[in-house]
Amino acid sequence: MIAIDTNILVYAHRRDSQWHAAARQALAAVAGRRRFWALPWPCVHEFFSIVTHPRIFTPPSTPAEAIAEIEGWLESPTLRLLSESAAHWGELKAVLLAGQLRGPAVHYARIAALCREHDVDVLWTADRDFSRMAGLRVHNPLLQG
Repeated sequence: MIAIDTNILVYAHRRDSQWHAAARQALAAVAGRRRFWALPWPCVHEFFSIVTHPRIFTPPSTPAEAIAEIEGWLESPTLRLLSESAAHWGELKAVLLAGQLRGPAVHYARIAALCREHDVDVLWTADRDFSRMAGLRVHNPLLQG
């Protein structure tokens, strides 16, 4: 199962992103398959926060636009939303300790732990910070090759 990180979601949504076309195509390809794909809930929350933030985008997406985008993803019959289960602390602790993580890296560790917990094969992201997460395979679908 492929999980999608926040940055791919943001690029796919924001037409003013230089990565818009590639991210939109990558997201459509994953969502259009007959196999399950996933969104970690923290990525959904972060997506909304980023695209509606007036200091990040001028103009920012409206809340209605961001909600419409999210609801479009939620309509996919093959989407799985990743949330914490009883196993979450064990996975999160393992990622934190293996990478000696602290501070802002805890956000990435949380997403990595969710992916591990739900048997995600690969996280699609353009963020290199995930390379520090133990037990998580990452792929940048925006790069050729």
